[in-house]
Amino acid sequence: MRNYLGSEIRNVAVVGHAHSGKTTLIASLLHAAKMTTARGRVSDGTAVTAYDEEEVARGTTMQNAVAFAEWQGVKVNLVDTPGFHMFSHEARAAMLPVDAAMVLVNAQCGVEAVTERVWGYAAEANLPRIVVLNQMDSPRAGGGRGLAALMEDLHERWGRTCVPVQLPITGPEGFHGVVDLVTMQAFLYEPNGSGQGRIGEVPGHMLAAAQAAHEALVELVAEGKDELMEEFFAEGTIPEQHLITALHEAIREDRIFPVLFASGETNMAMDHLLDFLKVYAPAASERAPMAVGGPVLEQPGVMETVSASGGVALGSSNGAATHGDAMHGAGNGGDASGNGFGGTAHKIDTGIVMRAAVDEEPAALYVFKTMSDPFSGRISFFKVVSGVVKTDMTVENYTRKGQERLSHLSVMQGRKAIEVTELHAGDLGAVAKLRETFTGDTLGQKGAEIRVEAELRPEPSMTYAIEPKTRADEDKLAAALHKVMEEDQMVRFFRDAETHEFLVAGAGQQHIESVVSRLKRRYHTEVTLKAPKVPYRETIRGRAEAQGRHKKQSGGHGQFGDCKIRLEPLPRGAGFEFGNEIFGGSIPRQYVPAVEKGILETALRGFLAGYPVVDFKATVYDGSYHDVDSNELSFKVAGRKAFRAAMEQAKPCLLEPIMKVEVEAPDECAGALMSDLNGRRGRVQGMQARGRTTLVAAEVPMAEMLSYGTTLTSLTQGRGSFHMEMTHYDVVPGPVAEKILASAKRPVEAEEE
Repeated sequence: MRNYLGSEIRNVAVVGHAHSGKTTLIASLLHAAKMTTARGRVSDGTAVTAYDEEEVARGTTMQNAVAFAEWQGVKVNLVDTPGFHMFSHEARAAMLPVDAAMVLVNAQCGVEAVTERVWGYAAEANLPRIVVLNQMDSPRAGGGRGLAALMEDLHERWGRTCVPVQLPITGPEGFHGVVDLVTMQAFLYEPNGSGQGRIGEVPGHMLAAAQAAHEALVELVAEGKDELMEEFFAEGTIPEQHLITALHEAIREDRIFPVLFASGETNMAMDHLLDFLKVYAPAASERAPMAVGGPVLEQPGVMETVSASGGVALGSSNGAATHGDAMHGAGNGGDASGNGFGGTAHKIDTGIVMRAAVDEEPAALYVFKTMSDPFSGRISFFKVVSGVVKTDMTVENYTRKGQERLSHLSVMQGRKAIEVTELHAGDLGAVAKLRETFTGDTLGQKGAEIRVEAELRPEPSMTYAIEPKTRADEDKLAAALHKVMEEDQMVRFFRDAETHEFLVAGAGQQHIESVVSRLKRRYHTEVTLKAPKVPYRETIRGRAEAQGRHKKQSGGHGQFGDCKIRLEPLPRGAGFEFGNEIFGGSIPRQYVPAVEKGILETALRGFLAGYPVVDFKATVYDGSYHDVDSNELSFKVAGRKAFRAAMEQAKPCLLEPIMKVEVEAPDECAGALMSDLNGRRGRVQGMQARGRTTLVAAEVPMAEMLSYGTTLTSLTQGRGSFHMEMTHYDVVPGPVAEKILASAKRPVEAEEE
């Protein structure tokens, strides 16, 4: 394949709710562009971006995947993203390397929970958004109410700037084409064809609706641009060439969110969608200079201006008109004359560098994804932030302060790597077998250091205990899990110092189960998942005093220690305090720390059920000693005995971790969610409306949330999501505590020395 300049590159993240058809649509786009000989399908595992064995088995995308289409002199990089709420962190990570988001909406269901969430992610990243109403071939499109219902849903969610740039052509045979509202031409298709249609006349019954929609589009494009408004009022319209350029600018500036119609399943309107991306989606070179961390200038305050007004020239095509050229009257774009980006980074005294995606800048790249391949090893996916990256180039890892050699530079077509000699600013590529480079690292030319700040990923919301099935599995587990964590930064693996269990944390039950399945399929490591032990605590609610006396005589020097202590409760979260009120030398000063150590050791082993005792103050106020037999060990043992005796009287009780829980689900599910949370001993803190979804905030005991993910999926038909984090400890109610204590073993005190 040939090398593409930034002006010829379109980077697009394909996002949307689960089962909106993202992977199928990408497979159809690749087939329409003749990148594949046969159209891949998710159902049989032949879709280009559904190559992971776990994803194929489950029939759902769980990690980002990259593919590209070469179309009429333009390279379209497509990033396929998960649509299931549990993996939405992957969709968020995909926003950084792209320059636009294609938001797929299932025409049968309208805007769903994750659709709205990824729209928000794109808005946070200031990405232009292109809305594609997919699965238009379904008789249930628009919920049976047609185009008006679909557009009403979009306007209610995202405003009137969601405007159709096409109209779907439907009839007794169903969806079979679109009307382009810019050129006012019809494009007609055969179901399950090549994805390339034929140009025809607008159907007579659609002429009035198409003209009205064209005028609405022209009026919206002209808003905010004085010269366009003047032209619009003078001529009643905007000439086609001016409209193409103005629409491109409006999309790039987030003033308009165009709405298109397609069917990935039946391969209709794919070429028209590629044409649209070529002409209207922002080029990689048009992305505003990226603010990245960098060194401070030696002369603070000096700043070189970098223009952000560069655009793609959308002039008339040269030579014979192709389908795409007929559609738009546009040929290959280039940097707009006189408005290109400057070639020098501008640096300010705060250490921020504005790095433009142009070849003249120093070479730099950002690793946005890591894949572990059984044959190629670790593959690092990257975006060329600036400059030109060439194969066999040696670069510096700015994040980890090491050097890497970029051998076998490639572009990825799903799992298949296609070697290239160089990649220009703005392009997406991959390289295998980097030694010390991981997701989130920035690499580049030595002496031109920058730091691309990655989007912070949310913390895992669910943790399970993990246990190897055999000794051989135990030997392989750590290495296998670390490879999984290289691919998926949401996964955590650690050992609980209190329960001594190995724990794996993730976004939810299905996420963790997929990790376990991947360990078995890819790394031949079998493990058993168990609900983790809840980290209960013990505390006291009353004040108590007790004496601990240790005396042991066995010939020669004996052991003698005697202390009196007082226990008092402290506020929740205060931990442990130790006080010394010894007067008159009843206990020598050097033995007091031994008393404290004995109390702490016993508190860690618990009193009621073996859980650590917290939030109390222990004060030693009296005691006695023997000149010959007393030593540190004796007073440590005395401290243990005194603590146990005082706990008997201090009204001990159990504490449990309370989680701060936020649940987001469709409005109609709010009642069921609140009822379920109340049944889990939860305290609902409030509700907040977000469009057609409701956010419920509550505090719920951790013990009641261990299997909540499955319940939430059932209550909301997979449309709900939740996040939780530990907020504080609270006293376990009596009946619940009795059950916990009945199943727990009371700690056995170690034999006194």
